[in-house]
Amino acid sequence: MRKLLSLLLVLVMMSSLFIGCAKNEPAVEETTAAETTTVADTTSADTTAAGGALADGIYFATQPTFDAESGWKEVATITVENGKIVTADWNGANVAAGKDKKTTSKDGEYNMVAYGKAQSEWDVQAGLVEAYLVENQSFDGLNLSDAEGHTDSITGVSIHVSAFVNLVNEALAAGPVGTGKYVDGTFFAEDADYGDSGWKENASFTVINGFVVAANWNGTSNATDKDKKTASIDGDYGMVSIGKASSEWHEQAALVEGFFVDSQDFDAITLTDAEGHTDAITGVSIHVGNFIELAKKALKLR
Repeated sequence: MRKLLSLLLVLVMMSSLFIGCAKNEPAVEETTAAETTTVADTTSADTTAAGGALADGIYFATQPTFDAESGWKEVATITVENGKIVTADWNGANVAAGKDKKTTSKDGEYNMVAYGKAQSEWDVQAGLVEAYLVENQSFDGLNLSDAEGHTDSITGVSIHVSAFVNLVNEALAAGPVGTGKYVDGTFFAEDADYGDSGWKENASFTVINGFVVAANWNGTSNATDKDKKTASIDGDYGMVSIGKASSEWHEQAALVEGFFVDSQDFDAITLTDAEGHTDAITGVSIHVGNFIELAKKALKLR
């Protein structure tokens, strides 16, 4: 009887041991599965962060207006290859056209160090911001430290970066647009002589990524040192008071400049008569034919 009880006790202990082992096995499988899932999620997130969702091409955006105080507007050009941002260009154009912002800075004419006591010139700091974007593939991790758009995320950068950040996001959201039809650079054309009015008109253009981003229609006179826009602003031209126009010459010239920058096309400004009037631009009653001829003379097609 004692042998029978001993045998039953041994059998119960062995059964308990097998059951205990069976309960431990699922725990090991669950831990392994959880680790595998975590690694897979991280890999997928890295691929997205690297810009895999971006279509290849050139992205471009500009601010719609020039800053009233500085006279500049910012421009962003982004190149994407194999789904990743490979180059970023932060630049700017002036209301007077002429040199772009980077060239102005490189030529020592922006003078941010001499007059603004900055640690480096604008083009140098812009290059640091561009490099940050290429390295990180977005501005998602960039910290803006104040409402003016400064950042403490990029060493050596004290300029406002928010305008460029906004333009990059705008450009990427809009999709690739490619390159415009004009040659990059600064272009200028002027009448050969003074007309019957005593004015010799001129036109300046700034082209970035093939697009005209600034146009300046102006003129010089053999009777005054003031340029045509300044004379109009100062009330010397008198187109409203004397000519009964709806607005002054400089205001109408600005409408023509803006229309051309928006359309990027000479032919969009259709002429209604031999004197060079147009009905294509609301609020413009001045002759625009000469501006079109100057633009054609100045700008070069690719």
